[in-house]
Amino acid sequence: MPNSFGKLFTVTTWGESHGPAVGAVVDGCPPRLPLDVAEIQLELDRRRPGQSDIVTPRKEADRVEILAGVFEGRTTGAPVSLLVHNTDARPGAYDEMREKFRPSHADYTYQEKYGVRDHRGGGRSSARETIGRVAAGAIAKKILALGGAARHGAPVEIRAWLTQVHDIVVPADAMTMFPTLAEVEATAVRCPHPATAAAMIERIKAVRAEGDSVGGVIECRVRGVPPGLGEPVFDRLEADLAKAMLSLPATKGFEIGSGFAGTRLRGSEHNDPFEPRAGRVRTTTNRSGGVQGGISNGEEMVFRVGFKPTATILQPQKTVDIHGAATELTGRGRHDPCVVPRAVPIVEAMAALVLVDHWLRQSAQGGTFRF
Repeated sequence: MPNSFGKLFTVTTWGESHGPAVGAVVDGCPPRLPLDVAEIQLELDRRRPGQSDIVTPRKEADRVEILAGVFEGRTTGAPVSLLVHNTDARPGAYDEMREKFRPSHADYTYQEKYGVRDHRGGGRSSARETIGRVAAGAIAKKILALGGAARHGAPVEIRAWLTQVHDIVVPADAMTMFPTLAEVEATAVRCPHPATAAAMIERIKAVRAEGDSVGGVIECRVRGVPPGLGEPVFDRLEADLAKAMLSLPATKGFEIGSGFAGTRLRGSEHNDPFEPRAGRVRTTTNRSGGVQGGISNGEEMVFRVGFKPTATILQPQKTVDIHGAATELTGRGRHDPCVVPRAVPIVEAMAALVLVDHWLRQSAQGGTFRF
């Protein structure tokens, strides 16, 4: 189904931007997983609007409720149902968009596909849909942390951060290999390089003052992934990661390991030589980004996601209406001048969902998954 993701660990999200609520149903979660609502809330707080002066001013607490699937602090194996009420919806700000299509948004394509659309903030196409993904991803992160520690002696850790906003890029020689969560969260833009972060924040503020928007790049690294996750051919691990990331609103690019830069190298320069290290097979370099042949090789996974500038801007733009007549539209409502800072926990959540699904698939083939 188009609103569900995963094969064994399945997430279905529901709700619209300015409807009464949004949420998710997580099916396939292993039983006996210790789970507290505060663990889910922690991730939602990183995603919520109104958290700084460089994001949308919409004021939502995004308080999550667990309606089912958890009993006495542990999952039961039944579907976990999660609910977040919308409390600061202002659908009237979108009245003009009832008949006018916003350029580069989903208005026109939704109208053509379904013949009907919720114009209030984009309805289902709004990034508010990602609340369900982040809530489900918090559960997936808990599974990875406990499962990795139980089976391999170390938790699986997922860390994402900004490396670029518009044309401002973290210097290559200053790139932190695996920053702490505190380093990422230290600035509103979620870039662990303070000087670059300050420049990014100023750029976002400048374009917001002009009624415009900018995009950027998020890098994500995952360590502690055991070798063997992923399937050959169609369900390659990097293919499922690409689908997960490109299913997010505003995404326009995905690359793993050396990515497009690898096309400028020869095989002798690009290959990752194997070596024995601490009783394991390891690679001396990691241009593969932790995945070879569609299967994890035990090295750190490294990938990047590109986000376009926010489509809704507060400047007049040429467009057409539902009758096909040329017209003009100036965006209204509350929007992020750059979606990338709030996308960091969403990228982490989707990575966790992919990895848990593949871990359970691997366990179904060759073992059990217990807590």
